[in-house]
Amino acid sequence: MALNFFDQFMSPTYLGVPLIIIALTFPWIFFPSPSSRWLSNRMVTLQNWFIGQFTRQLLQPLNTNGHKWALMLTSLMIFLLMLNMLGLLPYTFTPTTQLSLNMGLAVPFWLTTVIIGMRNQPTVALGHLLPEGTPLPLIPVLIIIETISLFIRPLALGVRLTANLTAGHLLIQLIATAAFVLMPMMTTVALLTST
Repeated sequence: MALNFFDQFMSPTYLGVPLIIIALTFPWIFFPSPSSRWLSNRMVTLQNWFIGQFTRQLLQPLNTNGHKWALMLTSLMIFLLMLNMLGLLPYTFTPTTQLSLNMGLAVPFWLTTVIIGMRNQPTVALGHLLPEGTPLPLIPVLIIIETISLFIRPLALGVRLTANLTAGHLLIQLIATAAFVLMPMMTTVALLTST
């Protein structure tokens, strides 16, 4: 079975079961469940301290209206942090390297910000479609271009995130293959490539 370099972008399956489902549910095992006792154990205390510090850091630059998103943003960030930390273990699968997961998270959050922006501040949201000081003949063309760029934004950011997460692995695989092929022919060049 000959594999190519881009097989790492495929979603792995085992016995017909996509491993992304298992990898998405696995991080919840690491969270300790809080007890009903007055004093909790060290793990729960450390977890609560970390969540409190993270939420304070996240919401400090926002006004009080933005604080209602604290639970969703904090839980999303901790979930993504756990998924990425899980990928550091050997022989594990990181779901955030898959374009489907990145797009599945990017599109709803992008759509939410666009809809809330249009609902709460329509003039400001529509004002982003036309830069200030635009000449009159360019106004229709610029509105069309900015609208297209608004709709392409989640796709472009999702592809960039996926490419950045997998580029290191692809580069390591390319260098290792080059060193392996060069070893019988040019040993010094192979050692230099490996180094």
